[in-house]
Order: sequence, then C-alpha cells, then structure tokens
Amino acid sequence: MAPTSGSPSSHALGPALAKRAALLVSTTTLLTTTTTTTTTRRDLSLQSDTQKITLGIIFAYMLAIFILWNVPYIRSILWPFKMLVIAFHEFGHAITCVLTGGRVLSISLDPREGGVTHMQGGRSGLTLPAGYLGSSLIGALLTFCGFDIVASKVASFVVGGCFLLTLWWGRRDWLTIGTILAAVGLLVGCWFIAHAEALRYVVLFIGVMSSLYSVWDICDDLILRKVNSSDASVFAKRYGGSSQCWGVIWSIISLGFMACGIIAGIAAFPQTRAQQQEDSQHFIPTKF
Repeated sequence: MAPTSGSPSSHALGPALAKRAALLVSTTTLLTTTTTTTTTRRDLSLQSDTQKITLGIIFAYMLAIFILWNVPYIRSILWPFKMLVIAFHEFGHAITCVLTGGRVLSISLDPREGGVTHMQGGRSGLTLPAGYLGSSLIGALLTFCGFDIVASKVASFVVGGCFLLTLWWGRRDWLTIGTILAAVGLLVGCWFIAHAEALRYVVLFIGVMSSLYSVWDICDDLILRKVNSSDASVFAKRYGGSSQCWGVIWSIISLGFMACGIIAGIAAFPQTRAQQQEDSQHFIPTKF
C-alpha cells in the first residue's frame, strides 16, 4: 500500500533526521564556542584580592606622584626616583641611537635640566621620540611585572642591565654614577624583604612613574613652562608640525603603553599573595 500524504516514508525520514542531527551539532558547537569566549573574557576580570590591591596601589601611586610632582618644597621627595626615570629617558635615546647605527658619546643627568645624551649619527626621527616613548615603554613593562613577585625579580635583572649600560655611557658624570648605584642598591636590598615582595612594590612604583613621566614632563616643558629646547621642539623643527602637537601624541602613546601594561598584568598574574610568595621561594630564593 502506498503511504498516504500525511505519513512520511522511510526515504523522506532519513534526510530529516540527518538535518536535525546536523542542527544539534551546530547548536552544540555554538554553545561551546560561546562558553569558551565567555571564559576567555572572564580571564581579564579581577580574579584575586591581590590584583585588586595592586590596582589600588597603582592609583595611589598615581595620586601621590601627581601631588609630589606639582607641590613646591615637598617635590624634592621624588628627586631620587625622578633622576632614575630620567636615566631611563636617556637610555631610550642612547639604545635607539646604537640600534640605528649611531654612537653614544656620553650621558649626563642634571637635577635641574634633566639629562642629556650626546650622540653621533643614528636616525634622529627615531632617537628623538625614543626618550619619552622609551621610558614609558619601560614603565609599562615594569608595571606589568609589578603584578607578580617572580616577574619583578626577572625585571630587576633587565633593569640592572639597562643601568649598567647607562653607567658605562655616563661614567664621566658623578651624579649619573651615584644615581645608578643607589638604584641598584635599592633593588638588591628589596630582594631580602619578605621573599622579595618589597621588590614588587618598588618595581611597580618605578613603572608607574616612568609611564607618567613623559606625560607630566611634556606638560611642564611644552604647556606650562613652554621650554623652547625639548625633544618635541627639535623633532618639530626637523619633521614639521608643532612641538605641542608632537608632545600630545607622545603623551597619548605613553598612556596607551601604561594601560596595556595594566591589562596584561591582570590577565597574566591571577595568583594570590600566598601563591606568589611560594613561587618566589622557588626562583632564586632568599632567607628573609
């Protein structure tokens, strides 16, 4: 007997089941993808109290640096760290000069004028912005490492290497030598406090200040005091535009570096304080 119009045949039933199975697989795949995406997004959320504390410390550092930077008489408290950040600034000029085929003649730090790097050759289109952008990039990397004790230990070695190069280029300047040696001594001493937990906060502070240095120094030089001789003004004379315009662009890039450092730190280091201390004891441990 032929099937009626309301009863599906076995030939018609197979494709229907196949379509339903394919639809079910597609739905399952979609749900799995959605779940994976949701999980990935949650990785960027604050997963431990340590991350929340670190963010709070970063904002506290920003507020303290802003106040100390602008208030007369007490701004001298920041002088040692300001000289340290200036060393990063000059290192940015120097290393870019070397990488672009130039030669560094000397580096000197001045508490009133900042610092100066005497170079020969190199590409000025890269060496001029490398001071501000280099120090802000170093600051972003240090801020990233400041979320974790072991990462801060690794960062201290890299910073030490940068200091040694700066010390070599500035070996004729006693202020440069004293600043670099004091900074190295501070980093080494922090290794022995609470299994290097103190090192994490020092690295974090230097990172935040290095990231903000270019922003506030550009504002001081180009907006508030309108200093004629600056990296931005020299860059504007050689390549066009205004020094204020280039200063704003470099400041925005510096803030972008800092934001990336914070976001990367949150994503990479979800460990609690206890976990970080335990990990630290397995990476060049100290007895204190």
